[in-house]
Amino acid sequence: MAQQQSDVEAVKNLARAYQNLRTEIAKVIVGQEQVIEHLLIALLSRGHCLLVGVPGLAKTLLIKTLAETLDLKFSRIQFTPDLMPSDITGTEIIEENVSTGQKAFKFVKGPVFANIILADEINRTPPKTQAALLESMQEHHVTAAGQTYLLEEPFFVLATQNPIEQEGTYPLPEAQLDRFMFNLWLDYPSFEEEVAIVQTTTSPYQPTLAHVLNAKQLVEFQSLVRRVPVAENVIQFAVNLVNRSRPSSNNAPDFVRKWIRWGAGPRASQYLILGAKARAILSGRHTADIDDVRALAAPVLRHRIVSSFNAEAEGITAIQIIEQLLTSLD
Repeated sequence: MAQQQSDVEAVKNLARAYQNLRTEIAKVIVGQEQVIEHLLIALLSRGHCLLVGVPGLAKTLLIKTLAETLDLKFSRIQFTPDLMPSDITGTEIIEENVSTGQKAFKFVKGPVFANIILADEINRTPPKTQAALLESMQEHHVTAAGQTYLLEEPFFVLATQNPIEQEGTYPLPEAQLDRFMFNLWLDYPSFEEEVAIVQTTTSPYQPTLAHVLNAKQLVEFQSLVRRVPVAENVIQFAVNLVNRSRPSSNNAPDFVRKWIRWGAGPRASQYLILGAKARAILSGRHTADIDDVRALAAPVLRHRIVSSFNAEAEGITAIQIIEQLLTSLD
């Protein structure tokens, strides 16, 4: 009973902190409300995000602002073709003890040892270096010279990709894309939003951001998400949605067999439910429902379904397929 009462209070505190976060981020970022909500849902769910958008949409600024309002250690890695795995994870150097003259190896931690990692243009670096970051994402530790170094919690990776200029890039394979909870697409701002952006960025305006949450509080809220109850029918809805995205499934509609080569795996079902739990408590509710699952279907499934040649020939996008999948469950 005491645990339930404390959880109820924690949900209220998180909902209040979420509104404060939105207020602080809005001092710097104009619009992008849904993207901000999805970033916080992924953070609370212990997931990672892949942000896709053309240059100039403030992807880097958004992530940096989020880290500042959360009072977390922020690290930016600019991915380039010559980046090596040790440039991310760290490297061993020989250090000499001045008093004894003895030499010993010392591990110098790389930029991955932070709470929020911005992996800028992750598709610009070869697969070997991409894999070094993706291992840290999955395992939450780094292994170097036989030693394992744990990463500090919370650990949140935000990778960006530019959808233009794909020449000379190294696209992430499907197995590695699957490690990202969300694939978020940033769109151009509206006319009114762009006017506001130009007004604030071309003036002397320098906002002061307040810290809303710290690392310890975030870890506690991440544990709270896992304790959120979910009804059996909500879990079945999420699993059914993912199951129907697979052409080999007996439940797959005809349009899935026509437009999809490979459907989403079980990780999609897990992230749909975790994300639904986080979305519920961010809005002050104590249990997730089917509407929460529906709201997160696009960012969870977009990068997990592989379109067929028929879909590409007909100009059918992944989002259109997801929307039709949701309609088929009504």
